[in-house]
Amino acid sequence: MKKQKFISLTVSAALLLSPLAYTLHVPALNLKVDAVSAASEEAPAAPAKPAATPKAEPTAKPTAKPTPKPTVKPTPKPTEKPVATPQPTVKPEATVKPVATAKPVVTTPAKSEATTKPAATLVPAATVKPVATPAPAATAKPVATPQPVTVQENVYEDGIYVAYGNAYSKGTEGVKVAIKDGKITDIELMRTSPSLIDRDARYNYSGVWQAYKLMHERLLGKTRDQAAAVDAVSGATRTSDGWKLSVDRAFERALKVKPDDAIYFTGEHMGIDPERKYAVFSTYDENKLAAVKVYPLNSAGDIVEEKAFTPEQTATVAAITPALLGSGTAAKPVAGLEGDFKAAVNAFWDAEQNAKINNSSAYIDGFYSSYGTARTVGVERADVIIRNGKLVDVKLYRLGSNLIDRGNTAYADVVKANAPMAAKFLANGSYIPNYNEKVDGVSGATESSHSWNQAIERAFEKALKDKGEEKYFDGKFAGVDNGSKLLLLVDLAGDKVTGVKLSLFGADKKLIADDKLTAEQKSIVDRLTADLLAKGVQLTDIAGQEELSGAARAALTDALDNASKAQGMYKDGKFTAYGNAYDKGSNRADVTLRNGKIVDIALYRVGMNLVDRGAAAYPEVVKAIPQLTEKFLAAGTREGVQEVDAVSGATSSSTALKAAVDRAYGKAEVVEKEKAAYFDGIFIGVSNDQLVNVMVTTKYGIPVKMMVYYLDKNGNTRTEGQLTEAERAVKAEIEAGSTPGLHKYGYRAAAFGSNDAEKEISAKAVEAIKSALEAAGK
Repeated sequence: MKKQKFISLTVSAALLLSPLAYTLHVPALNLKVDAVSAASEEAPAAPAKPAATPKAEPTAKPTAKPTPKPTVKPTPKPTEKPVATPQPTVKPEATVKPVATAKPVVTTPAKSEATTKPAATLVPAATVKPVATPAPAATAKPVATPQPVTVQENVYEDGIYVAYGNAYSKGTEGVKVAIKDGKITDIELMRTSPSLIDRDARYNYSGVWQAYKLMHERLLGKTRDQAAAVDAVSGATRTSDGWKLSVDRAFERALKVKPDDAIYFTGEHMGIDPERKYAVFSTYDENKLAAVKVYPLNSAGDIVEEKAFTPEQTATVAAITPALLGSGTAAKPVAGLEGDFKAAVNAFWDAEQNAKINNSSAYIDGFYSSYGTARTVGVERADVIIRNGKLVDVKLYRLGSNLIDRGNTAYADVVKANAPMAAKFLANGSYIPNYNEKVDGVSGATESSHSWNQAIERAFEKALKDKGEEKYFDGKFAGVDNGSKLLLLVDLAGDKVTGVKLSLFGADKKLIADDKLTAEQKSIVDRLTADLLAKGVQLTDIAGQEELSGAARAALTDALDNASKAQGMYKDGKFTAYGNAYDKGSNRADVTLRNGKIVDIALYRVGMNLVDRGAAAYPEVVKAIPQLTEKFLAAGTREGVQEVDAVSGATSSSTALKAAVDRAYGKAEVVEKEKAAYFDGIFIGVSNDQLVNVMVTTKYGIPVKMMVYYLDKNGNTRTEGQLTEAERAVKAEIEAGSTPGLHKYGYRAAAFGSNDAEKEISAKAVEAIKSALEAAGK
């Protein structure tokens, strides 16, 4: 009987593995490594691949853990022998295995001798009995082999998961993964700064620039095992492996049943305190802390290397490190170092959360933006980044009655309160619970202080994994149409509009007081208010007041967007971008967005020195700019602007300005699916003294060509005969670097020259290159 049972289990394992053999050997996985023309990534040896993270193979301790630990190794590949895995299925507890719910032995036809050979899983059952081959009945029951796939339990909980790879002094790789039915349905790849905040792609190693898109394409739609088998991108091996490791850890966190013999992901994990005073690197084995390293951060948020420590930093780190190693978050501060200990403990806690397999945070890491209570004079907004349920970055804004950021034009006390309130929130790691304006607010700006606190509290609610059933926050929210014709203050409770206050803007763009309205205006206001309450955004136009009726609908939509618990696709704020340049200059758009709508826009025709030419531009362009400004504002959206017709006589500038608006939207994206370092196009930049211009052409997301122009003090291009020998030498050197791949000065350009004159000119050219790349940057 024992022998028969072992044979049955062997066949069971073979049946379970055979569908995977057919599933995994598909053309989509035969991926070739795409060479990247950028320089190789600057890094030591690549970290261990996901499969190598744990300590043991799945079958190493069958009696101690009946299920193979998910982080240990992906499901055995189809080429592995069926007999290699039956042991873990001996115990009944094996039902927690990813494939254990499938019972092929039960569903196999009664003739057990037909299933005793592993070969039966790879060839139709008819091959077991040659005499049965010609008979249709022999091939009528091939269902026994694929059956495990259809009954296999999904061991992963659907949801969004964030995980990081192994850390190093420049940051780490991370992913934000949406998993559904055991596959990656959406993924954001992160390459963090030393402050563990995802940074713009162009600030990473050049080898990583194109890896974002390629790895995004390779990982999307994959299972855990398939993701582990994805090829790394040439030139970005370490980062590719870091992303793969992060994906594997995200799947581990998604397990419905976590491993009972491991608490941490094995490796080195980093954490930063919200105030960015300290970085802590914690090394973990599966079940314990193995080592701790502590580093101060400088004012730029970079890690201070040990060799650069001041004597005070050396002494402080020496006191903190053993305390964290011995007591972790329970470390007791040394007298006189209470603040440093608090920051280091917070950083250690952050590292520990990143290392935990079962990270129990109630929030989804990421960027969130929200508003406080609205008033006729304006409202406060907070943009935050949340990691492990803690606030790690915050920016505070004070918007005017038109809901556009007032910046330094806001009330002086509010401007003065901004930095202190931001510091309070970061020190607390969240909004301030049990807020007391006398204690927690800033004197002279108590109302704004309270509203900022409320905005951050709502941002945290947006980040909740479980937001509940309601779509909107309760409270008073403002809404303005993108033409700033009217302001709505909308009261919401239980996802219902319970009150509306409508105010009109005058020709001076200021609100008209209720007692200053004309009889006709008051009648329109009353009618629109009643219709909004009764019909919402479905209100019908008032005859003769179609424009205001449309504005009322738009303002209500805006208010509801501001009250929504869902994070939008675009960040609010002002974004500047350029269209394609040529040897006379470029076109610029300053686009202000709110809830993905254009609420303000300014268009410019700039010269080679990037200065607005104003009325000195071509007459056709001067005439076209106000027309395009009005049309773009009326179009209101990214897609709508691209449908706007070019102005006759200014077709090229119209096209360039439309491109600039689209690129502004690109900069505003909360999540860029396929990150790129640069927009494709032609961009110009100038030196600080505006005398050297460099035109950079970007293609496939990298700088591939550069042209150098020298300008006079009026911004006009100087001719070849007017150039000095040094200027010609610098021009020749930079332009000679243009190749089909990454330009030699397209990454970390530095001054050069064989004499002082050339070095001086090349330094200015490098300033212009950096300016052009900033204009091209996403």
